[in-house]
Amino acid sequence: MTALDFTHDPSRRSWVTSAGSGDFPLQNLPFGVVAGPDGEPRGVVRIGDTALHLSGLAASGLLTGEAQAAAEAAATGTLNTLFALGSGPRTALRRALHALLIEGAPHQEAVAALLTPLRDVDVLLPARIGDYTDFYVGIHHARSVGALFRPGNPLLPNYKWVPIGYHGRASSVRVSGAPVIRPHGQLKAPDAPAPVLAPTRRLDFELELGVWIGPENRLGTPVGIDDAESHVAGYCLLNDWSARDVQTWEYQPLGPFLAKSFGTTVSPWVITPEALAPFRIPFERPDDDPAPLPYLDSPRHRAGGGLDIELEVRISTARMRADGEQPHPITRSSSRHMYWTVAQLVTHHTSNGCNLQPGDLLGSGTLSGPDAGSEGSLLELSRGGTGPITLPNGETRTFLEDGDEITLSARAHRPGAATIGFGECVAVIDPAITYP
Repeated sequence: MTALDFTHDPSRRSWVTSAGSGDFPLQNLPFGVVAGPDGEPRGVVRIGDTALHLSGLAASGLLTGEAQAAAEAAATGTLNTLFALGSGPRTALRRALHALLIEGAPHQEAVAALLTPLRDVDVLLPARIGDYTDFYVGIHHARSVGALFRPGNPLLPNYKWVPIGYHGRASSVRVSGAPVIRPHGQLKAPDAPAPVLAPTRRLDFELELGVWIGPENRLGTPVGIDDAESHVAGYCLLNDWSARDVQTWEYQPLGPFLAKSFGTTVSPWVITPEALAPFRIPFERPDDDPAPLPYLDSPRHRAGGGLDIELEVRISTARMRADGEQPHPITRSSSRHMYWTVAQLVTHHTSNGCNLQPGDLLGSGTLSGPDAGSEGSLLELSRGGTGPITLPNGETRTFLEDGDEITLSARAHRPGAATIGFGECVAVIDPAITYP
Protein backbone atom coordinates (compact mmCIF):
# COMPACT_ATOMS: atom_id res chain seq x y z
CA MET A 1 0.00 0.00 0.00
CA THR A 2 1.15 3.56 -0.68
CA ALA A 3 2.57 5.35 2.35
CA LEU A 4 1.41 8.84 3.29
CA ASP A 5 3.88 11.69 2.81
CA PHE A 6 3.99 15.49 2.57
CA THR A 7 1.94 15.45 -0.65
CA HIS A 8 -1.10 14.38 1.39
CA ASP A 9 -0.86 17.21 3.95
CA PRO A 10 -4.34 18.82 3.91
CA SER A 11 -3.02 22.17 5.12
CA ARG A 12 -1.00 22.78 1.95
CA ARG A 13 -2.49 24.87 -0.85
CA SER A 14 -1.60 25.57 -4.44
CA TRP A 15 -0.92 28.95 -6.01
CA VAL A 16 -3.29 27.84 -8.81
CA THR A 17 -6.39 29.66 -7.60
CA SER A 18 -8.97 27.22 -9.02
CA ALA A 19 -7.42 24.41 -6.95
CA GLY A 20 -8.70 25.95 -3.72
CA SER A 21 -11.92 23.91 -3.79
CA GLY A 22 -13.55 21.13 -5.78
CA ASP A 23 -12.33 17.71 -6.84
CA PHE A 24 -8.79 18.58 -7.91
CA PRO A 25 -6.73 20.24 -5.17
CA LEU A 26 -2.97 19.97 -4.78
CA GLN A 27 -3.38 16.60 -3.05
CA ASN A 28 -4.99 14.95 -6.10
CA LEU A 29 -2.98 15.65 -9.30
CA PRO A 30 -4.53 13.07 -11.64
CA PHE A 31 -3.23 12.31 -15.12
CA GLY A 32 -5.16 12.66 -18.36
CA VAL A 33 -4.90 13.29 -22.09
CA VAL A 34 -6.36 16.34 -23.82
CA ALA A 35 -6.41 17.88 -27.29
CA GLY A 36 -6.11 21.59 -27.91
CA PRO A 37 -7.16 23.62 -30.96
CA ASP A 38 -4.57 21.84 -33.11
CA GLY A 39 -6.15 18.46 -32.28
CA GLU A 40 -2.85 17.00 -31.08
CA PRO A 41 -3.26 14.75 -27.99
CA ARG A 42 -1.04 15.62 -25.06
CA GLY A 43 -0.53 14.13 -21.62
CA VAL A 44 -1.44 16.46 -18.75
CA VAL A 45 -1.92 16.65 -15.01
CA ARG A 46 -5.07 18.31 -13.75
CA ILE A 47 -4.81 20.96 -11.04
CA GLY A 48 -8.03 22.81 -10.26
CA ASP A 49 -9.71 23.76 -13.53
CA THR A 50 -6.49 23.74 -15.54
CA ALA A 51 -4.34 21.19 -17.36
CA LEU A 52 -0.57 21.22 -16.89
CA HIS A 53 1.09 20.10 -20.12
CA LEU A 54 3.72 17.48 -19.36
CA SER A 55 5.59 17.80 -22.65
CA GLY A 56 6.38 21.40 -21.79
CA LEU A 57 7.30 20.47 -18.24
CA ALA A 58 9.61 17.71 -19.49
CA ALA A 59 11.36 20.26 -21.72
CA SER A 60 11.58 22.94 -19.03
CA GLY A 61 14.60 21.66 -17.14
CA LEU A 62 12.63 21.79 -13.88
CA LEU A 63 12.60 18.02 -13.39
CA THR A 64 15.30 15.41 -12.87
CA GLY A 65 15.66 11.66 -12.49
CA GLU A 66 12.56 9.50 -12.23
CA ALA A 67 10.27 12.55 -12.26
CA GLN A 68 11.72 13.59 -15.60
CA ALA A 69 11.33 10.05 -16.96
CA ALA A 70 7.69 9.95 -15.87
CA ALA A 71 6.90 13.34 -17.42
CA GLU A 72 8.46 12.28 -20.71
CA ALA A 73 6.48 9.01 -20.65
CA ALA A 74 3.23 10.85 -19.94
CA ALA A 75 3.73 13.63 -22.47
CA THR A 76 2.47 11.71 -25.50
CA GLY A 77 -1.05 10.99 -26.73
CA THR A 78 -1.61 8.01 -24.42
CA LEU A 79 -0.54 7.21 -20.87
CA ASN A 80 0.36 3.56 -21.56
CA THR A 81 4.09 4.22 -21.30
CA LEU A 82 3.65 6.02 -17.99
CA PHE A 83 1.46 3.19 -16.69
CA ALA A 84 4.19 0.68 -17.56
CA LEU A 85 6.77 2.50 -15.40
CA GLY A 86 5.03 1.66 -12.16
CA SER A 87 4.75 3.55 -8.90
CA GLY A 88 8.36 4.75 -8.43
CA PRO A 89 8.54 7.28 -11.30
CA ARG A 90 4.88 8.19 -10.84
CA THR A 91 5.47 9.02 -7.17
CA ALA A 92 8.62 10.98 -8.00
CA LEU A 93 6.66 13.09 -10.49
CA ARG A 94 3.85 13.64 -7.97
CA ARG A 95 6.35 14.98 -5.43
CA ALA A 96 8.02 17.21 -8.00
CA LEU A 97 4.66 18.58 -9.16
CA HIS A 98 3.68 19.25 -5.56
CA ALA A 99 6.87 21.27 -5.05
CA LEU A 100 6.20 23.31 -8.21
CA LEU A 101 2.50 23.95 -7.53
CA ILE A 102 2.48 24.67 -3.80
CA GLU A 103 2.02 28.23 -2.51
CA GLY A 104 5.33 30.07 -2.51
CA ALA A 105 6.97 27.66 -4.95
CA PRO A 106 9.75 28.93 -7.21
CA HIS A 107 9.39 29.02 -11.00
CA GLN A 108 5.71 29.93 -10.85
CA GLU A 109 5.88 32.01 -14.02
CA ALA A 110 7.47 29.18 -15.99
CA VAL A 111 4.94 26.64 -14.72
CA ALA A 112 1.98 28.98 -15.25
CA ALA A 113 2.95 29.21 -18.93
CA LEU A 114 2.31 25.45 -19.16
CA LEU A 115 -1.24 25.67 -17.77
CA THR A 116 -4.28 25.68 -20.04
CA PRO A 117 -7.88 26.23 -18.88
CA LEU A 118 -9.86 23.02 -19.33
CA ARG A 119 -12.57 24.94 -21.16
CA ASP A 120 -10.06 25.38 -24.01
CA VAL A 121 -9.30 21.68 -24.52
CA ASP A 122 -11.12 18.43 -25.24
CA VAL A 123 -10.57 15.50 -22.90
CA LEU A 124 -9.66 12.19 -24.52
CA LEU A 125 -9.37 8.58 -23.43
CA PRO A 126 -6.26 8.53 -21.25
CA ALA A 127 -4.86 5.26 -22.59
CA ARG A 128 -5.01 2.81 -25.45
CA ILE A 129 -7.14 -0.02 -24.04
CA GLY A 130 -5.95 -3.47 -25.03
CA ASP A 131 -8.50 -5.43 -23.03
CA TYR A 132 -11.45 -4.70 -20.77
CA THR A 133 -12.78 -7.01 -18.05
CA ASP A 134 -15.86 -6.22 -15.99
CA PHE A 135 -16.27 -7.83 -12.58
CA TYR A 136 -19.25 -8.30 -10.25
CA VAL A 137 -17.98 -7.22 -6.82
CA GLY A 138 -21.16 -5.53 -5.56
CA ILE A 139 -22.83 -8.20 -3.44
CA HIS A 140 -25.93 -6.09 -2.83
CA HIS A 141 -26.37 -5.65 -6.59
CA ALA A 142 -25.82 -9.37 -7.11
CA ARG A 143 -28.47 -10.22 -4.52
CA SER A 144 -30.99 -7.69 -5.85
CA VAL A 145 -30.63 -8.70 -9.47
CA GLY A 146 -30.52 -12.38 -8.56
CA ALA A 147 -33.79 -12.00 -6.66
CA LEU A 148 -35.45 -10.62 -9.80
CA PHE A 149 -34.41 -13.58 -11.95
CA ARG A 150 -34.03 -16.33 -9.34
CA PRO A 151 -36.28 -15.47 -6.36
CA GLY A 152 -35.48 -18.69 -4.56
CA ASN A 153 -31.71 -18.58 -5.18
CA PRO A 154 -30.57 -14.96 -5.65
CA LEU A 155 -26.87 -15.42 -4.87
CA LEU A 156 -25.19 -18.25 -6.73
CA PRO A 157 -23.00 -20.54 -4.59
CA ASN A 158 -19.71 -19.48 -6.23
CA TYR A 159 -20.15 -15.76 -5.49
CA LYS A 160 -18.44 -15.75 -2.09
CA TRP A 161 -15.54 -17.86 -3.32
CA VAL A 162 -14.53 -16.47 -6.70
CA PRO A 163 -14.47 -12.92 -8.15
CA ILE A 164 -16.90 -13.24 -11.06
CA GLY A 165 -16.17 -11.32 -14.25
CA TYR A 166 -16.75 -11.27 -17.99
CA HIS A 167 -14.59 -10.17 -20.91
CA GLY A 168 -15.90 -6.81 -22.15
CA ARG A 169 -15.43 -4.96 -25.42
CA ALA A 170 -12.50 -2.52 -25.39
CA SER A 171 -13.32 -0.98 -28.77
CA SER A 172 -16.57 0.60 -27.55
CA VAL A 173 -15.17 2.27 -24.42
CA ARG A 174 -15.61 6.03 -24.73
CA VAL A 175 -14.56 9.00 -22.63
CA SER A 176 -17.03 11.09 -20.67
CA GLY A 177 -19.08 13.39 -22.89
CA ALA A 178 -19.46 11.04 -25.85
CA PRO A 179 -23.13 10.10 -26.48
CA VAL A 180 -24.45 6.54 -26.22
CA ILE A 181 -26.59 5.34 -29.12
CA ARG A 182 -29.53 3.18 -28.09
CA PRO A 183 -28.59 -0.30 -29.30
CA HIS A 184 -30.57 -2.88 -31.22
CA GLY A 185 -30.75 -6.43 -29.99
CA GLN A 186 -32.84 -9.56 -29.96
CA LEU A 187 -35.82 -9.10 -27.64
CA LYS A 188 -38.23 -11.84 -26.62
CA ALA A 189 -41.32 -11.32 -24.55
CA PRO A 190 -42.16 -14.28 -22.27
CA ASP A 191 -45.31 -15.11 -24.24
CA ALA A 192 -43.87 -14.43 -27.72
CA PRO A 193 -43.21 -17.41 -30.02
CA ALA A 194 -39.95 -15.89 -31.34
CA PRO A 195 -37.61 -12.99 -30.65
CA VAL A 196 -37.48 -9.80 -32.73
CA LEU A 197 -34.62 -7.45 -33.56
CA ALA A 198 -35.47 -4.01 -32.16
CA PRO A 199 -34.01 -1.13 -30.14
CA THR A 200 -33.72 -1.97 -26.46
CA ARG A 201 -36.62 -0.83 -24.33
CA ARG A 202 -34.73 -1.40 -21.05
CA LEU A 203 -31.58 0.68 -21.31
CA ASP A 204 -29.79 1.01 -17.99
CA PHE A 205 -26.71 2.51 -16.35
CA GLU A 206 -24.32 0.78 -13.93
CA LEU A 207 -22.40 2.69 -11.27
CA GLU A 208 -18.84 1.32 -11.18
CA LEU A 209 -15.22 2.12 -10.49
CA GLY A 210 -12.71 1.56 -13.27
CA VAL A 211 -9.16 0.36 -12.67
CA TRP A 212 -6.29 1.13 -15.06
CA ILE A 213 -3.59 -1.53 -15.18
CA GLY A 214 0.05 -0.47 -14.90
CA PRO A 215 3.10 -2.75 -15.23
CA GLU A 216 2.36 -6.02 -16.99
CA ASN A 217 2.89 -9.53 -15.72
CA ARG A 218 4.41 -12.09 -18.08
CA LEU A 219 2.12 -14.71 -19.61
CA GLY A 220 2.08 -17.69 -17.26
CA THR A 221 3.13 -15.64 -14.21
CA PRO A 222 0.41 -14.99 -11.62
CA VAL A 223 0.49 -11.86 -9.46
CA GLY A 224 0.47 -12.43 -5.70
CA ILE A 225 -2.02 -10.63 -3.49
CA ASP A 226 0.62 -8.44 -1.80
CA ASP A 227 2.08 -7.44 -5.18
CA ALA A 228 -1.23 -6.77 -6.90
CA GLU A 229 -1.46 -3.07 -6.01
CA SER A 230 1.86 -2.44 -7.78
CA HIS A 231 0.13 -3.41 -11.03
CA VAL A 232 -2.54 -0.70 -10.64
CA ALA A 233 -1.86 2.63 -12.38
CA GLY A 234 -4.99 4.42 -11.26
CA TYR A 235 -8.75 4.65 -10.98
CA CYS A 236 -11.68 6.25 -12.79
CA LEU A 237 -15.46 6.13 -12.86
CA LEU A 238 -17.05 3.62 -15.21
CA ASN A 239 -20.59 3.26 -16.54
CA ASP A 240 -21.18 -0.18 -18.03
CA TRP A 241 -24.34 0.58 -20.01
CA SER A 242 -26.70 -2.39 -20.20
CA ALA A 243 -29.63 -3.39 -22.40
CA ARG A 244 -31.54 -5.42 -19.84
CA ASP A 245 -34.09 -6.96 -22.22
CA VAL A 246 -31.33 -8.08 -24.59
CA GLN A 247 -29.37 -9.39 -21.60
CA THR A 248 -32.30 -11.45 -20.29
CA TRP A 249 -32.65 -13.29 -23.59
CA GLU A 250 -28.98 -13.84 -24.44
CA TYR A 251 -27.05 -14.25 -21.18
CA GLN A 252 -27.54 -17.99 -20.73
CA PRO A 253 -25.37 -20.02 -20.95
CA LEU A 254 -22.27 -17.86 -21.57
CA GLY A 255 -23.09 -14.54 -19.91
CA PRO A 256 -23.17 -10.93 -21.19
CA PHE A 257 -22.57 -10.26 -24.89
CA LEU A 258 -24.36 -7.69 -27.07
CA ALA A 259 -26.31 -6.38 -24.09
CA LYS A 260 -23.05 -4.81 -22.88
CA SER A 261 -20.67 -4.43 -25.82
CA PHE A 262 -22.37 -1.41 -27.42
CA GLY A 263 -20.85 1.11 -25.02
CA THR A 264 -18.94 1.79 -21.82
CA THR A 265 -18.21 5.31 -20.54
CA VAL A 266 -15.22 6.24 -18.38
CA SER A 267 -14.24 9.47 -16.68
CA PRO A 268 -11.11 11.10 -18.20
CA TRP A 269 -8.91 11.58 -15.12
CA VAL A 270 -6.66 8.82 -13.81
CA ILE A 271 -6.81 9.15 -10.01
CA THR A 272 -3.55 7.64 -8.81
CA PRO A 273 -3.13 5.11 -5.99
CA GLU A 274 -0.92 7.74 -4.31
CA ALA A 275 -3.79 10.27 -4.23
CA LEU A 276 -6.11 7.65 -2.72
CA ALA A 277 -3.66 6.51 -0.03
CA PRO A 278 -5.48 8.39 2.79
CA PHE A 279 -8.72 6.58 1.95
CA ARG A 280 -7.61 2.97 2.33
CA ILE A 281 -9.65 0.93 4.79
CA PRO A 282 -9.45 -2.62 6.12
CA PHE A 283 -10.87 -5.43 4.04
CA GLU A 284 -13.51 -7.16 6.12
CA ARG A 285 -16.00 -9.96 5.60
CA PRO A 286 -19.02 -10.89 7.73
CA ASP A 287 -18.03 -13.45 10.35
CA ASP A 288 -20.27 -16.15 8.90
CA ASP A 289 -18.95 -15.76 5.33
CA PRO A 290 -16.17 -18.04 4.10
CA ALA A 291 -12.64 -16.64 4.27
CA PRO A 292 -11.07 -16.05 0.84
CA LEU A 293 -8.83 -18.83 -0.42
CA PRO A 294 -5.19 -18.29 0.63
CA TYR A 295 -4.08 -16.84 -2.73
CA LEU A 296 -6.67 -14.05 -2.24
CA ASP A 297 -5.78 -13.26 1.34
CA SER A 298 -2.93 -11.90 3.48
CA PRO A 299 -2.53 -9.89 6.70
CA ARG A 300 -1.31 -6.88 4.74
CA HIS A 301 -4.28 -7.05 2.40
CA ARG A 302 -6.76 -7.35 5.27
CA ALA A 303 -5.20 -4.29 6.92
CA GLY A 304 -5.73 -1.89 4.02
CA GLY A 305 -7.13 -3.56 0.90
CA GLY A 306 -10.39 -1.61 0.81
CA LEU A 307 -11.28 1.87 -0.47
CA ASP A 308 -13.64 4.47 1.01
CA ILE A 309 -15.07 6.52 -1.88
CA GLU A 310 -18.54 8.07 -2.01
CA LEU A 311 -20.40 7.60 -5.30
CA GLU A 312 -23.41 9.36 -6.79
CA VAL A 313 -25.60 9.16 -9.90
CA ARG A 314 -27.61 12.09 -11.25
CA ILE A 315 -30.11 12.19 -14.10
CA SER A 316 -31.00 15.09 -16.38
CA THR A 317 -33.84 14.48 -18.80
CA ALA A 318 -34.28 16.43 -22.04
CA ARG A 319 -37.25 18.21 -20.46
CA MET A 320 -35.25 19.13 -17.35
CA ARG A 321 -32.52 20.68 -19.46
CA ALA A 322 -35.05 22.58 -21.59
CA ASP A 323 -36.61 23.97 -18.40
CA GLY A 324 -33.23 24.94 -16.94
CA GLU A 325 -33.47 22.43 -14.07
CA GLN A 326 -30.41 20.95 -12.40
CA PRO A 327 -29.60 17.22 -12.66
CA HIS A 328 -31.35 15.22 -9.95
CA PRO A 329 -29.53 12.72 -7.69
CA ILE A 330 -31.17 9.31 -7.92
CA THR A 331 -28.74 7.15 -5.96
CA ARG A 332 -25.73 7.34 -3.64
CA SER A 333 -23.43 4.47 -2.75
CA SER A 334 -19.86 3.71 -1.71
CA SER A 335 -16.87 1.62 -2.66
CA ARG A 336 -17.09 0.25 0.88
CA HIS A 337 -19.68 -2.17 -0.51
CA MET A 338 -17.15 -4.00 -2.70
CA TYR A 339 -17.20 -7.67 -1.70
CA TRP A 340 -13.89 -8.23 -3.54
CA THR A 341 -11.05 -5.70 -3.51
CA VAL A 342 -9.08 -4.35 -6.46
CA ALA A 343 -6.03 -6.36 -5.37
CA GLN A 344 -8.14 -9.52 -5.34
CA LEU A 345 -9.39 -8.76 -8.85
CA VAL A 346 -5.85 -8.40 -10.19
CA THR A 347 -4.64 -11.50 -8.39
CA HIS A 348 -7.57 -13.64 -9.48
CA HIS A 349 -7.44 -12.38 -13.07
CA THR A 350 -3.81 -13.49 -13.31
CA SER A 351 -4.14 -16.66 -11.22
CA ASN A 352 -4.32 -18.83 -14.35
CA GLY A 353 -1.30 -17.07 -15.87
CA CYS A 354 -3.31 -14.50 -17.83
CA ASN A 355 -1.11 -11.50 -18.66
CA LEU A 356 -2.45 -8.03 -17.96
CA GLN A 357 -0.88 -5.16 -19.91
CA PRO A 358 -0.44 -1.40 -19.37
CA GLY A 359 -3.69 0.33 -20.27
CA ASP A 360 -5.93 -2.69 -19.72
CA LEU A 361 -9.14 -1.68 -17.97
CA LEU A 362 -11.04 -3.44 -15.20
CA GLY A 363 -14.57 -2.57 -14.10
CA SER A 364 -15.64 -3.24 -10.53
CA GLY A 365 -19.20 -4.20 -11.34
CA THR A 366 -22.22 -2.32 -10.04
CA LEU A 367 -21.58 -0.85 -6.58
CA SER A 368 -24.99 -0.90 -4.97
CA GLY A 369 -25.47 -0.43 -1.25
CA PRO A 370 -27.76 -2.34 1.12
CA ASP A 371 -30.34 0.43 1.64
CA ALA A 372 -33.03 2.10 -0.45
CA GLY A 373 -31.50 4.95 -2.40
CA SER A 374 -28.14 3.23 -2.79
CA GLU A 375 -28.99 1.05 -5.78
CA GLY A 376 -26.39 1.22 -8.56
CA SER A 377 -28.75 0.69 -11.50
CA LEU A 378 -32.28 1.47 -12.65
CA LEU A 379 -32.98 -2.27 -12.76
CA GLU A 380 -32.78 -2.20 -8.97
CA LEU A 381 -34.26 1.28 -8.42
CA SER A 382 -37.38 0.37 -10.41
CA ARG A 383 -37.53 -3.21 -9.10
CA GLY A 384 -37.14 -4.72 -12.51
CA GLY A 385 -39.34 -2.10 -14.15
CA THR A 386 -42.34 -2.65 -11.86
CA GLY A 387 -41.91 0.48 -9.72
CA PRO A 388 -41.06 3.66 -11.65
CA ILE A 389 -39.05 6.35 -9.91
CA THR A 390 -40.57 9.84 -9.91
CA LEU A 391 -38.41 12.89 -10.62
CA PRO A 392 -39.05 16.33 -9.07
CA ASN A 393 -40.72 17.62 -12.26
CA GLY A 394 -43.20 14.73 -12.28
CA GLU A 395 -41.49 12.65 -14.96
CA THR A 396 -41.09 8.96 -14.22
CA ARG A 397 -38.49 6.42 -15.24
CA THR A 398 -38.21 2.66 -15.13
CA PHE A 399 -35.40 2.62 -17.68
CA LEU A 400 -33.61 5.32 -19.67
CA GLU A 401 -35.31 7.26 -22.44
CA ASP A 402 -33.75 9.04 -25.40
CA GLY A 403 -32.34 12.39 -24.32
CA ASP A 404 -31.65 11.29 -20.75
CA GLU A 405 -28.20 12.25 -19.48
CA ILE A 406 -26.56 10.23 -16.71
CA THR A 407 -23.71 11.64 -14.60
CA LEU A 408 -21.57 9.56 -12.24
CA SER A 409 -19.41 11.35 -9.68
CA ALA A 410 -17.21 10.33 -6.75
CA ARG A 411 -15.42 11.97 -3.83
CA ALA A 412 -13.14 10.68 -1.10
CA HIS A 413 -12.95 12.47 2.24
CA ARG A 414 -12.15 11.80 5.87
CA PRO A 415 -11.02 13.87 8.87
CA GLY A 416 -7.37 14.82 8.59
CA ALA A 417 -7.20 14.49 4.81
CA ALA A 418 -7.91 16.79 1.89
CA THR A 419 -11.08 15.90 -0.01
CA ILE A 420 -10.43 14.77 -3.57
CA GLY A 421 -12.77 13.80 -6.38
CA PHE A 422 -12.89 12.01 -9.69
CA GLY A 423 -14.67 14.62 -11.77
CA GLU A 424 -17.67 13.44 -13.76
CA CYS A 425 -18.52 10.53 -16.03
CA VAL A 426 -21.29 11.80 -18.31
CA ALA A 427 -23.18 10.59 -21.35
CA VAL A 428 -26.51 11.35 -23.00
CA ILE A 429 -28.68 8.72 -24.70
CA ASP A 430 -29.12 9.27 -28.44
CA PRO A 431 -31.95 7.56 -30.37
CA ALA A 432 -31.36 4.23 -32.07
CA ILE A 433 -30.27 4.32 -35.68
CA THR A 434 -32.60 3.16 -38.43
CA TYR A 435 -31.48 -0.42 -38.86
CA PRO A 436 -30.07 -1.10 -42.35
